Amino acid sequence: MTEKPPHRKTRSDGEQSRERLLLAAMQLFATQGFVRTSTREIALAAGANVAAISYYFGDKAGLYRAALTDFMPPPEVNIAVFDQPGFTLRQMLEGYYMQMLAPMMEGESAELRLRMWLRELLEPTGIWQNEIDNGIRPEFEALAVVLARHMQVPVDDEIHRLVHAIAALGAHLMISRDIVAAVTPQLLAQPDALQQWIVRLVDYAEAIVNAEQIKQIKMKTKGAA
Repeated sequence: MTEKPPHRKTRSDGEQSRERLLLAAMQLFATQGFVRTSTREIALAAGANVAAISYYFGDKAGLYRAALTDFMPPPEVNIAVFDQPGFTLRQMLEGYYMQMLAPMMEGESAELRLRMWLRELLEPTGIWQNEIDNGIRPEFEALAVVLARHMQVPVDDEIHRLVHAIAALGAHLMISRDIVAAVTPQLLAQPDALQQWIVRLVDYAEAIVNAEQIKQIKMKTKGAA
């Protein structure tokens, strides 16, 4: 009788263990914050050994960082979604909101990460500042360049204000999702609710850009007179 080789854990076993640790960490970090959550609690909730945290993430700080940022593509990937040669203004705005709101389509994980980000603002660990410098700023600057190119104006403070206004439309939906769900639950109830939101956000942002462009033209005409 041929003896069967000993069972070896496949790579997927390791991936599943890592995912369990991430989910347990997100649930606890979102509820208790970074300082009040211990690695022992996380391991227990994940049904894993504490040593697994060191193996996959290095330490609690590494696990926290992964829980917040693992799902986030590099900024150049997000920028490529809205900055493409030949894109119309509407295509560009649609791409911008699609990549911005993509995390909201992840269900429970998205909710937990959002709560973690809100906690990070109140109880900063330094990760938020790093994300601003290495993620948010490059995307902000890229959107400013794209809008200025569309409007045929230089990147200046007016363009920067315009970028903040466009970003705020999507940020409100992300940050205030609980409020939207409580006040107008029907706007998030349908399976394609976020797709509908993206269409309308593009409408609003397009109107803002067009209004700003008209204002710029009037200012140029007035200055030339």
